[in-house]
Amino acid sequence: MQSDVIIVGGGIAGLQAAIQLGRYMHKVIVVDSGNGRSVLCKSYQNLIGWPDGVSGSMLRATGRQQAEKLGVTFIEDEVISVKRQDNEFQATLRYQHQPIQGSLLLLATGVMDRYAPLPGLVECFGLSVYVCPDCDGFEARDRHTIVIGSGDTGASMAMALAYWTDEITFVNHELKPISKKYMSQLTELKIDIIDKAIRKVLTAEVGRFIGVELISGEQISGERAFIAFGGNEVRSDLASQLGAERLEGGHIVTDPRTKMTSVPHLWAAGDIGVHSEMLSVAMAEGTLSAVWMHKALVQLGHKSASRVAGVT
Repeated sequence: MQSDVIIVGGGIAGLQAAIQLGRYMHKVIVVDSGNGRSVLCKSYQNLIGWPDGVSGSMLRATGRQQAEKLGVTFIEDEVISVKRQDNEFQATLRYQHQPIQGSLLLLATGVMDRYAPLPGLVECFGLSVYVCPDCDGFEARDRHTIVIGSGDTGASMAMALAYWTDEITFVNHELKPISKKYMSQLTELKIDIIDKAIRKVLTAEVGRFIGVELISGEQISGERAFIAFGGNEVRSDLASQLGAERLEGGHIVTDPRTKMTSVPHLWAAGDIGVHSEMLSVAMAEGTLSAVWMHKALVQLGHKSASRVAGVT
């Protein structure tokens, strides 16, 4: 299957790029495996136009509909390998035998947070349990907040949340050591530390966090929670296959203006890049990538699919 652009990842960045490229009337294929941060988040609260929040699933569904109206093709599958041959990218899919080809490739595969598989936790994501202090620290304002985390990563999250609330309990679920520097700062901020594993998350109803139950049976009450375990999965293996520059943690290095990687005609947008991992940033990067991909396609002599077909 031939296209102008292959987009790997149907999350926020990938959808935004697909919509913009669709408006340029290019032939675009989006390969989406159907999982990621936006699938889990029940409510984004920091977006203009959505004062009461909007779920990731709603954004994904409406974004896909919008892109499909512009002629974008979606394939529900997983890209397992990519290569570049004769100035074309070729993507091999897990379940379809026929590979897909495109002149340009955009990776928007995102990041998946590492978290403990605690009963009741996932149902609260975006409603009363969060992962990003920049996105949702506001939700912890003056509320007793529990950080469910591990070692220095959890300690760092607890200290960041001290901007919004003085009532913070850090439950060091994995019992990993905390550095002396961080321990000193936690003490100075009067943040309680509990070095015990958690058995389950306590909820009053679906999505409403009210605390945790430790493995010992003790219950700790709270109104909000943040998870911070570290070791998040940066899904940039495809970039590595193509030789793109990556940082030690796996994030892909891109040109700050165009979002193109170190490999010509390979772009990356969203959480796999180097920036604050926010939905609004992913949207912006999807648009930026699409604008510069369009310019590249014009330089390569591509015309829009509708113009080639004689449609006006």
